[in-house]
Amino acid sequence: MARLPRLVVPGMAHHVVLRGHNGQRVFADDDDRRRCLDALAEGLRAQSIALLAYALLDDEVRLLLVPQQADAIGRLLQGVGRRYGAYFNRRHGRRGTLWDGRFRAGVVEPGEATLQCLCWVDGLPQQRGQAADAAGAWGSAAHRLGLRRDRLVTDPPEYWALGNTPFEREAAWARRLRQGLDPAQAERLEHAARHGWAWGSAAFAAGLADAVGRATAPRPRGRPPRSPAA
Repeated sequence: MARLPRLVVPGMAHHVVLRGHNGQRVFADDDDRRRCLDALAEGLRAQSIALLAYALLDDEVRLLLVPQQADAIGRLLQGVGRRYGAYFNRRHGRRGTLWDGRFRAGVVEPGEATLQCLCWVDGLPQQRGQAADAAGAWGSAAHRLGLRRDRLVTDPPEYWALGNTPFEREAAWARRLRQGLDPAQAERLEHAARHGWAWGSAAFAAGLADAVGRATAPRPRGRPPRSPAA
């Protein structure tokens, strides 16, 4: 079966997954993570991409990005992959590719679906046991909780709508992070990002499919129902 072209829609959020080759670690320590963020910051500026959320996990990078051009995410990650990959190999005396081939990405519907994806990415370091709390996580959660200001991060309108003051928004976000996503919902979100599907309502996926001329959601399992006989 031919691979579908990657679904990238300028002006919309995209949940991006960049994994280490064969599941290997891509960060050995905090110095590595700082260098990766430096490369990411340079690429975001060059490609005019807004970064809504990120998490630097031991074996992968998670991003929620809003590109202005269809090829901007690809150019961003190619640059980060080359620059950081070369640094990592030099520092740790290794050779070969660091990343697991093509990045994965799924388009995210504005509104509640964007908040769900923000919550998922912000919460991943703690969920994976790689941070004791948001303050110690390498990601965007601390920024949205008011624990530190992260110049890389742009808060979307959905976050601003959570309250009229910074305190109200931060408190609302803390509640969402504590609540998290239910396991079934989290699995569907992960599946969408891994396979390049849209994340959001069925109406959103259908409208997007009409606009871009390709499938944006997996087909229902089983055979389609028979049409009634004439």
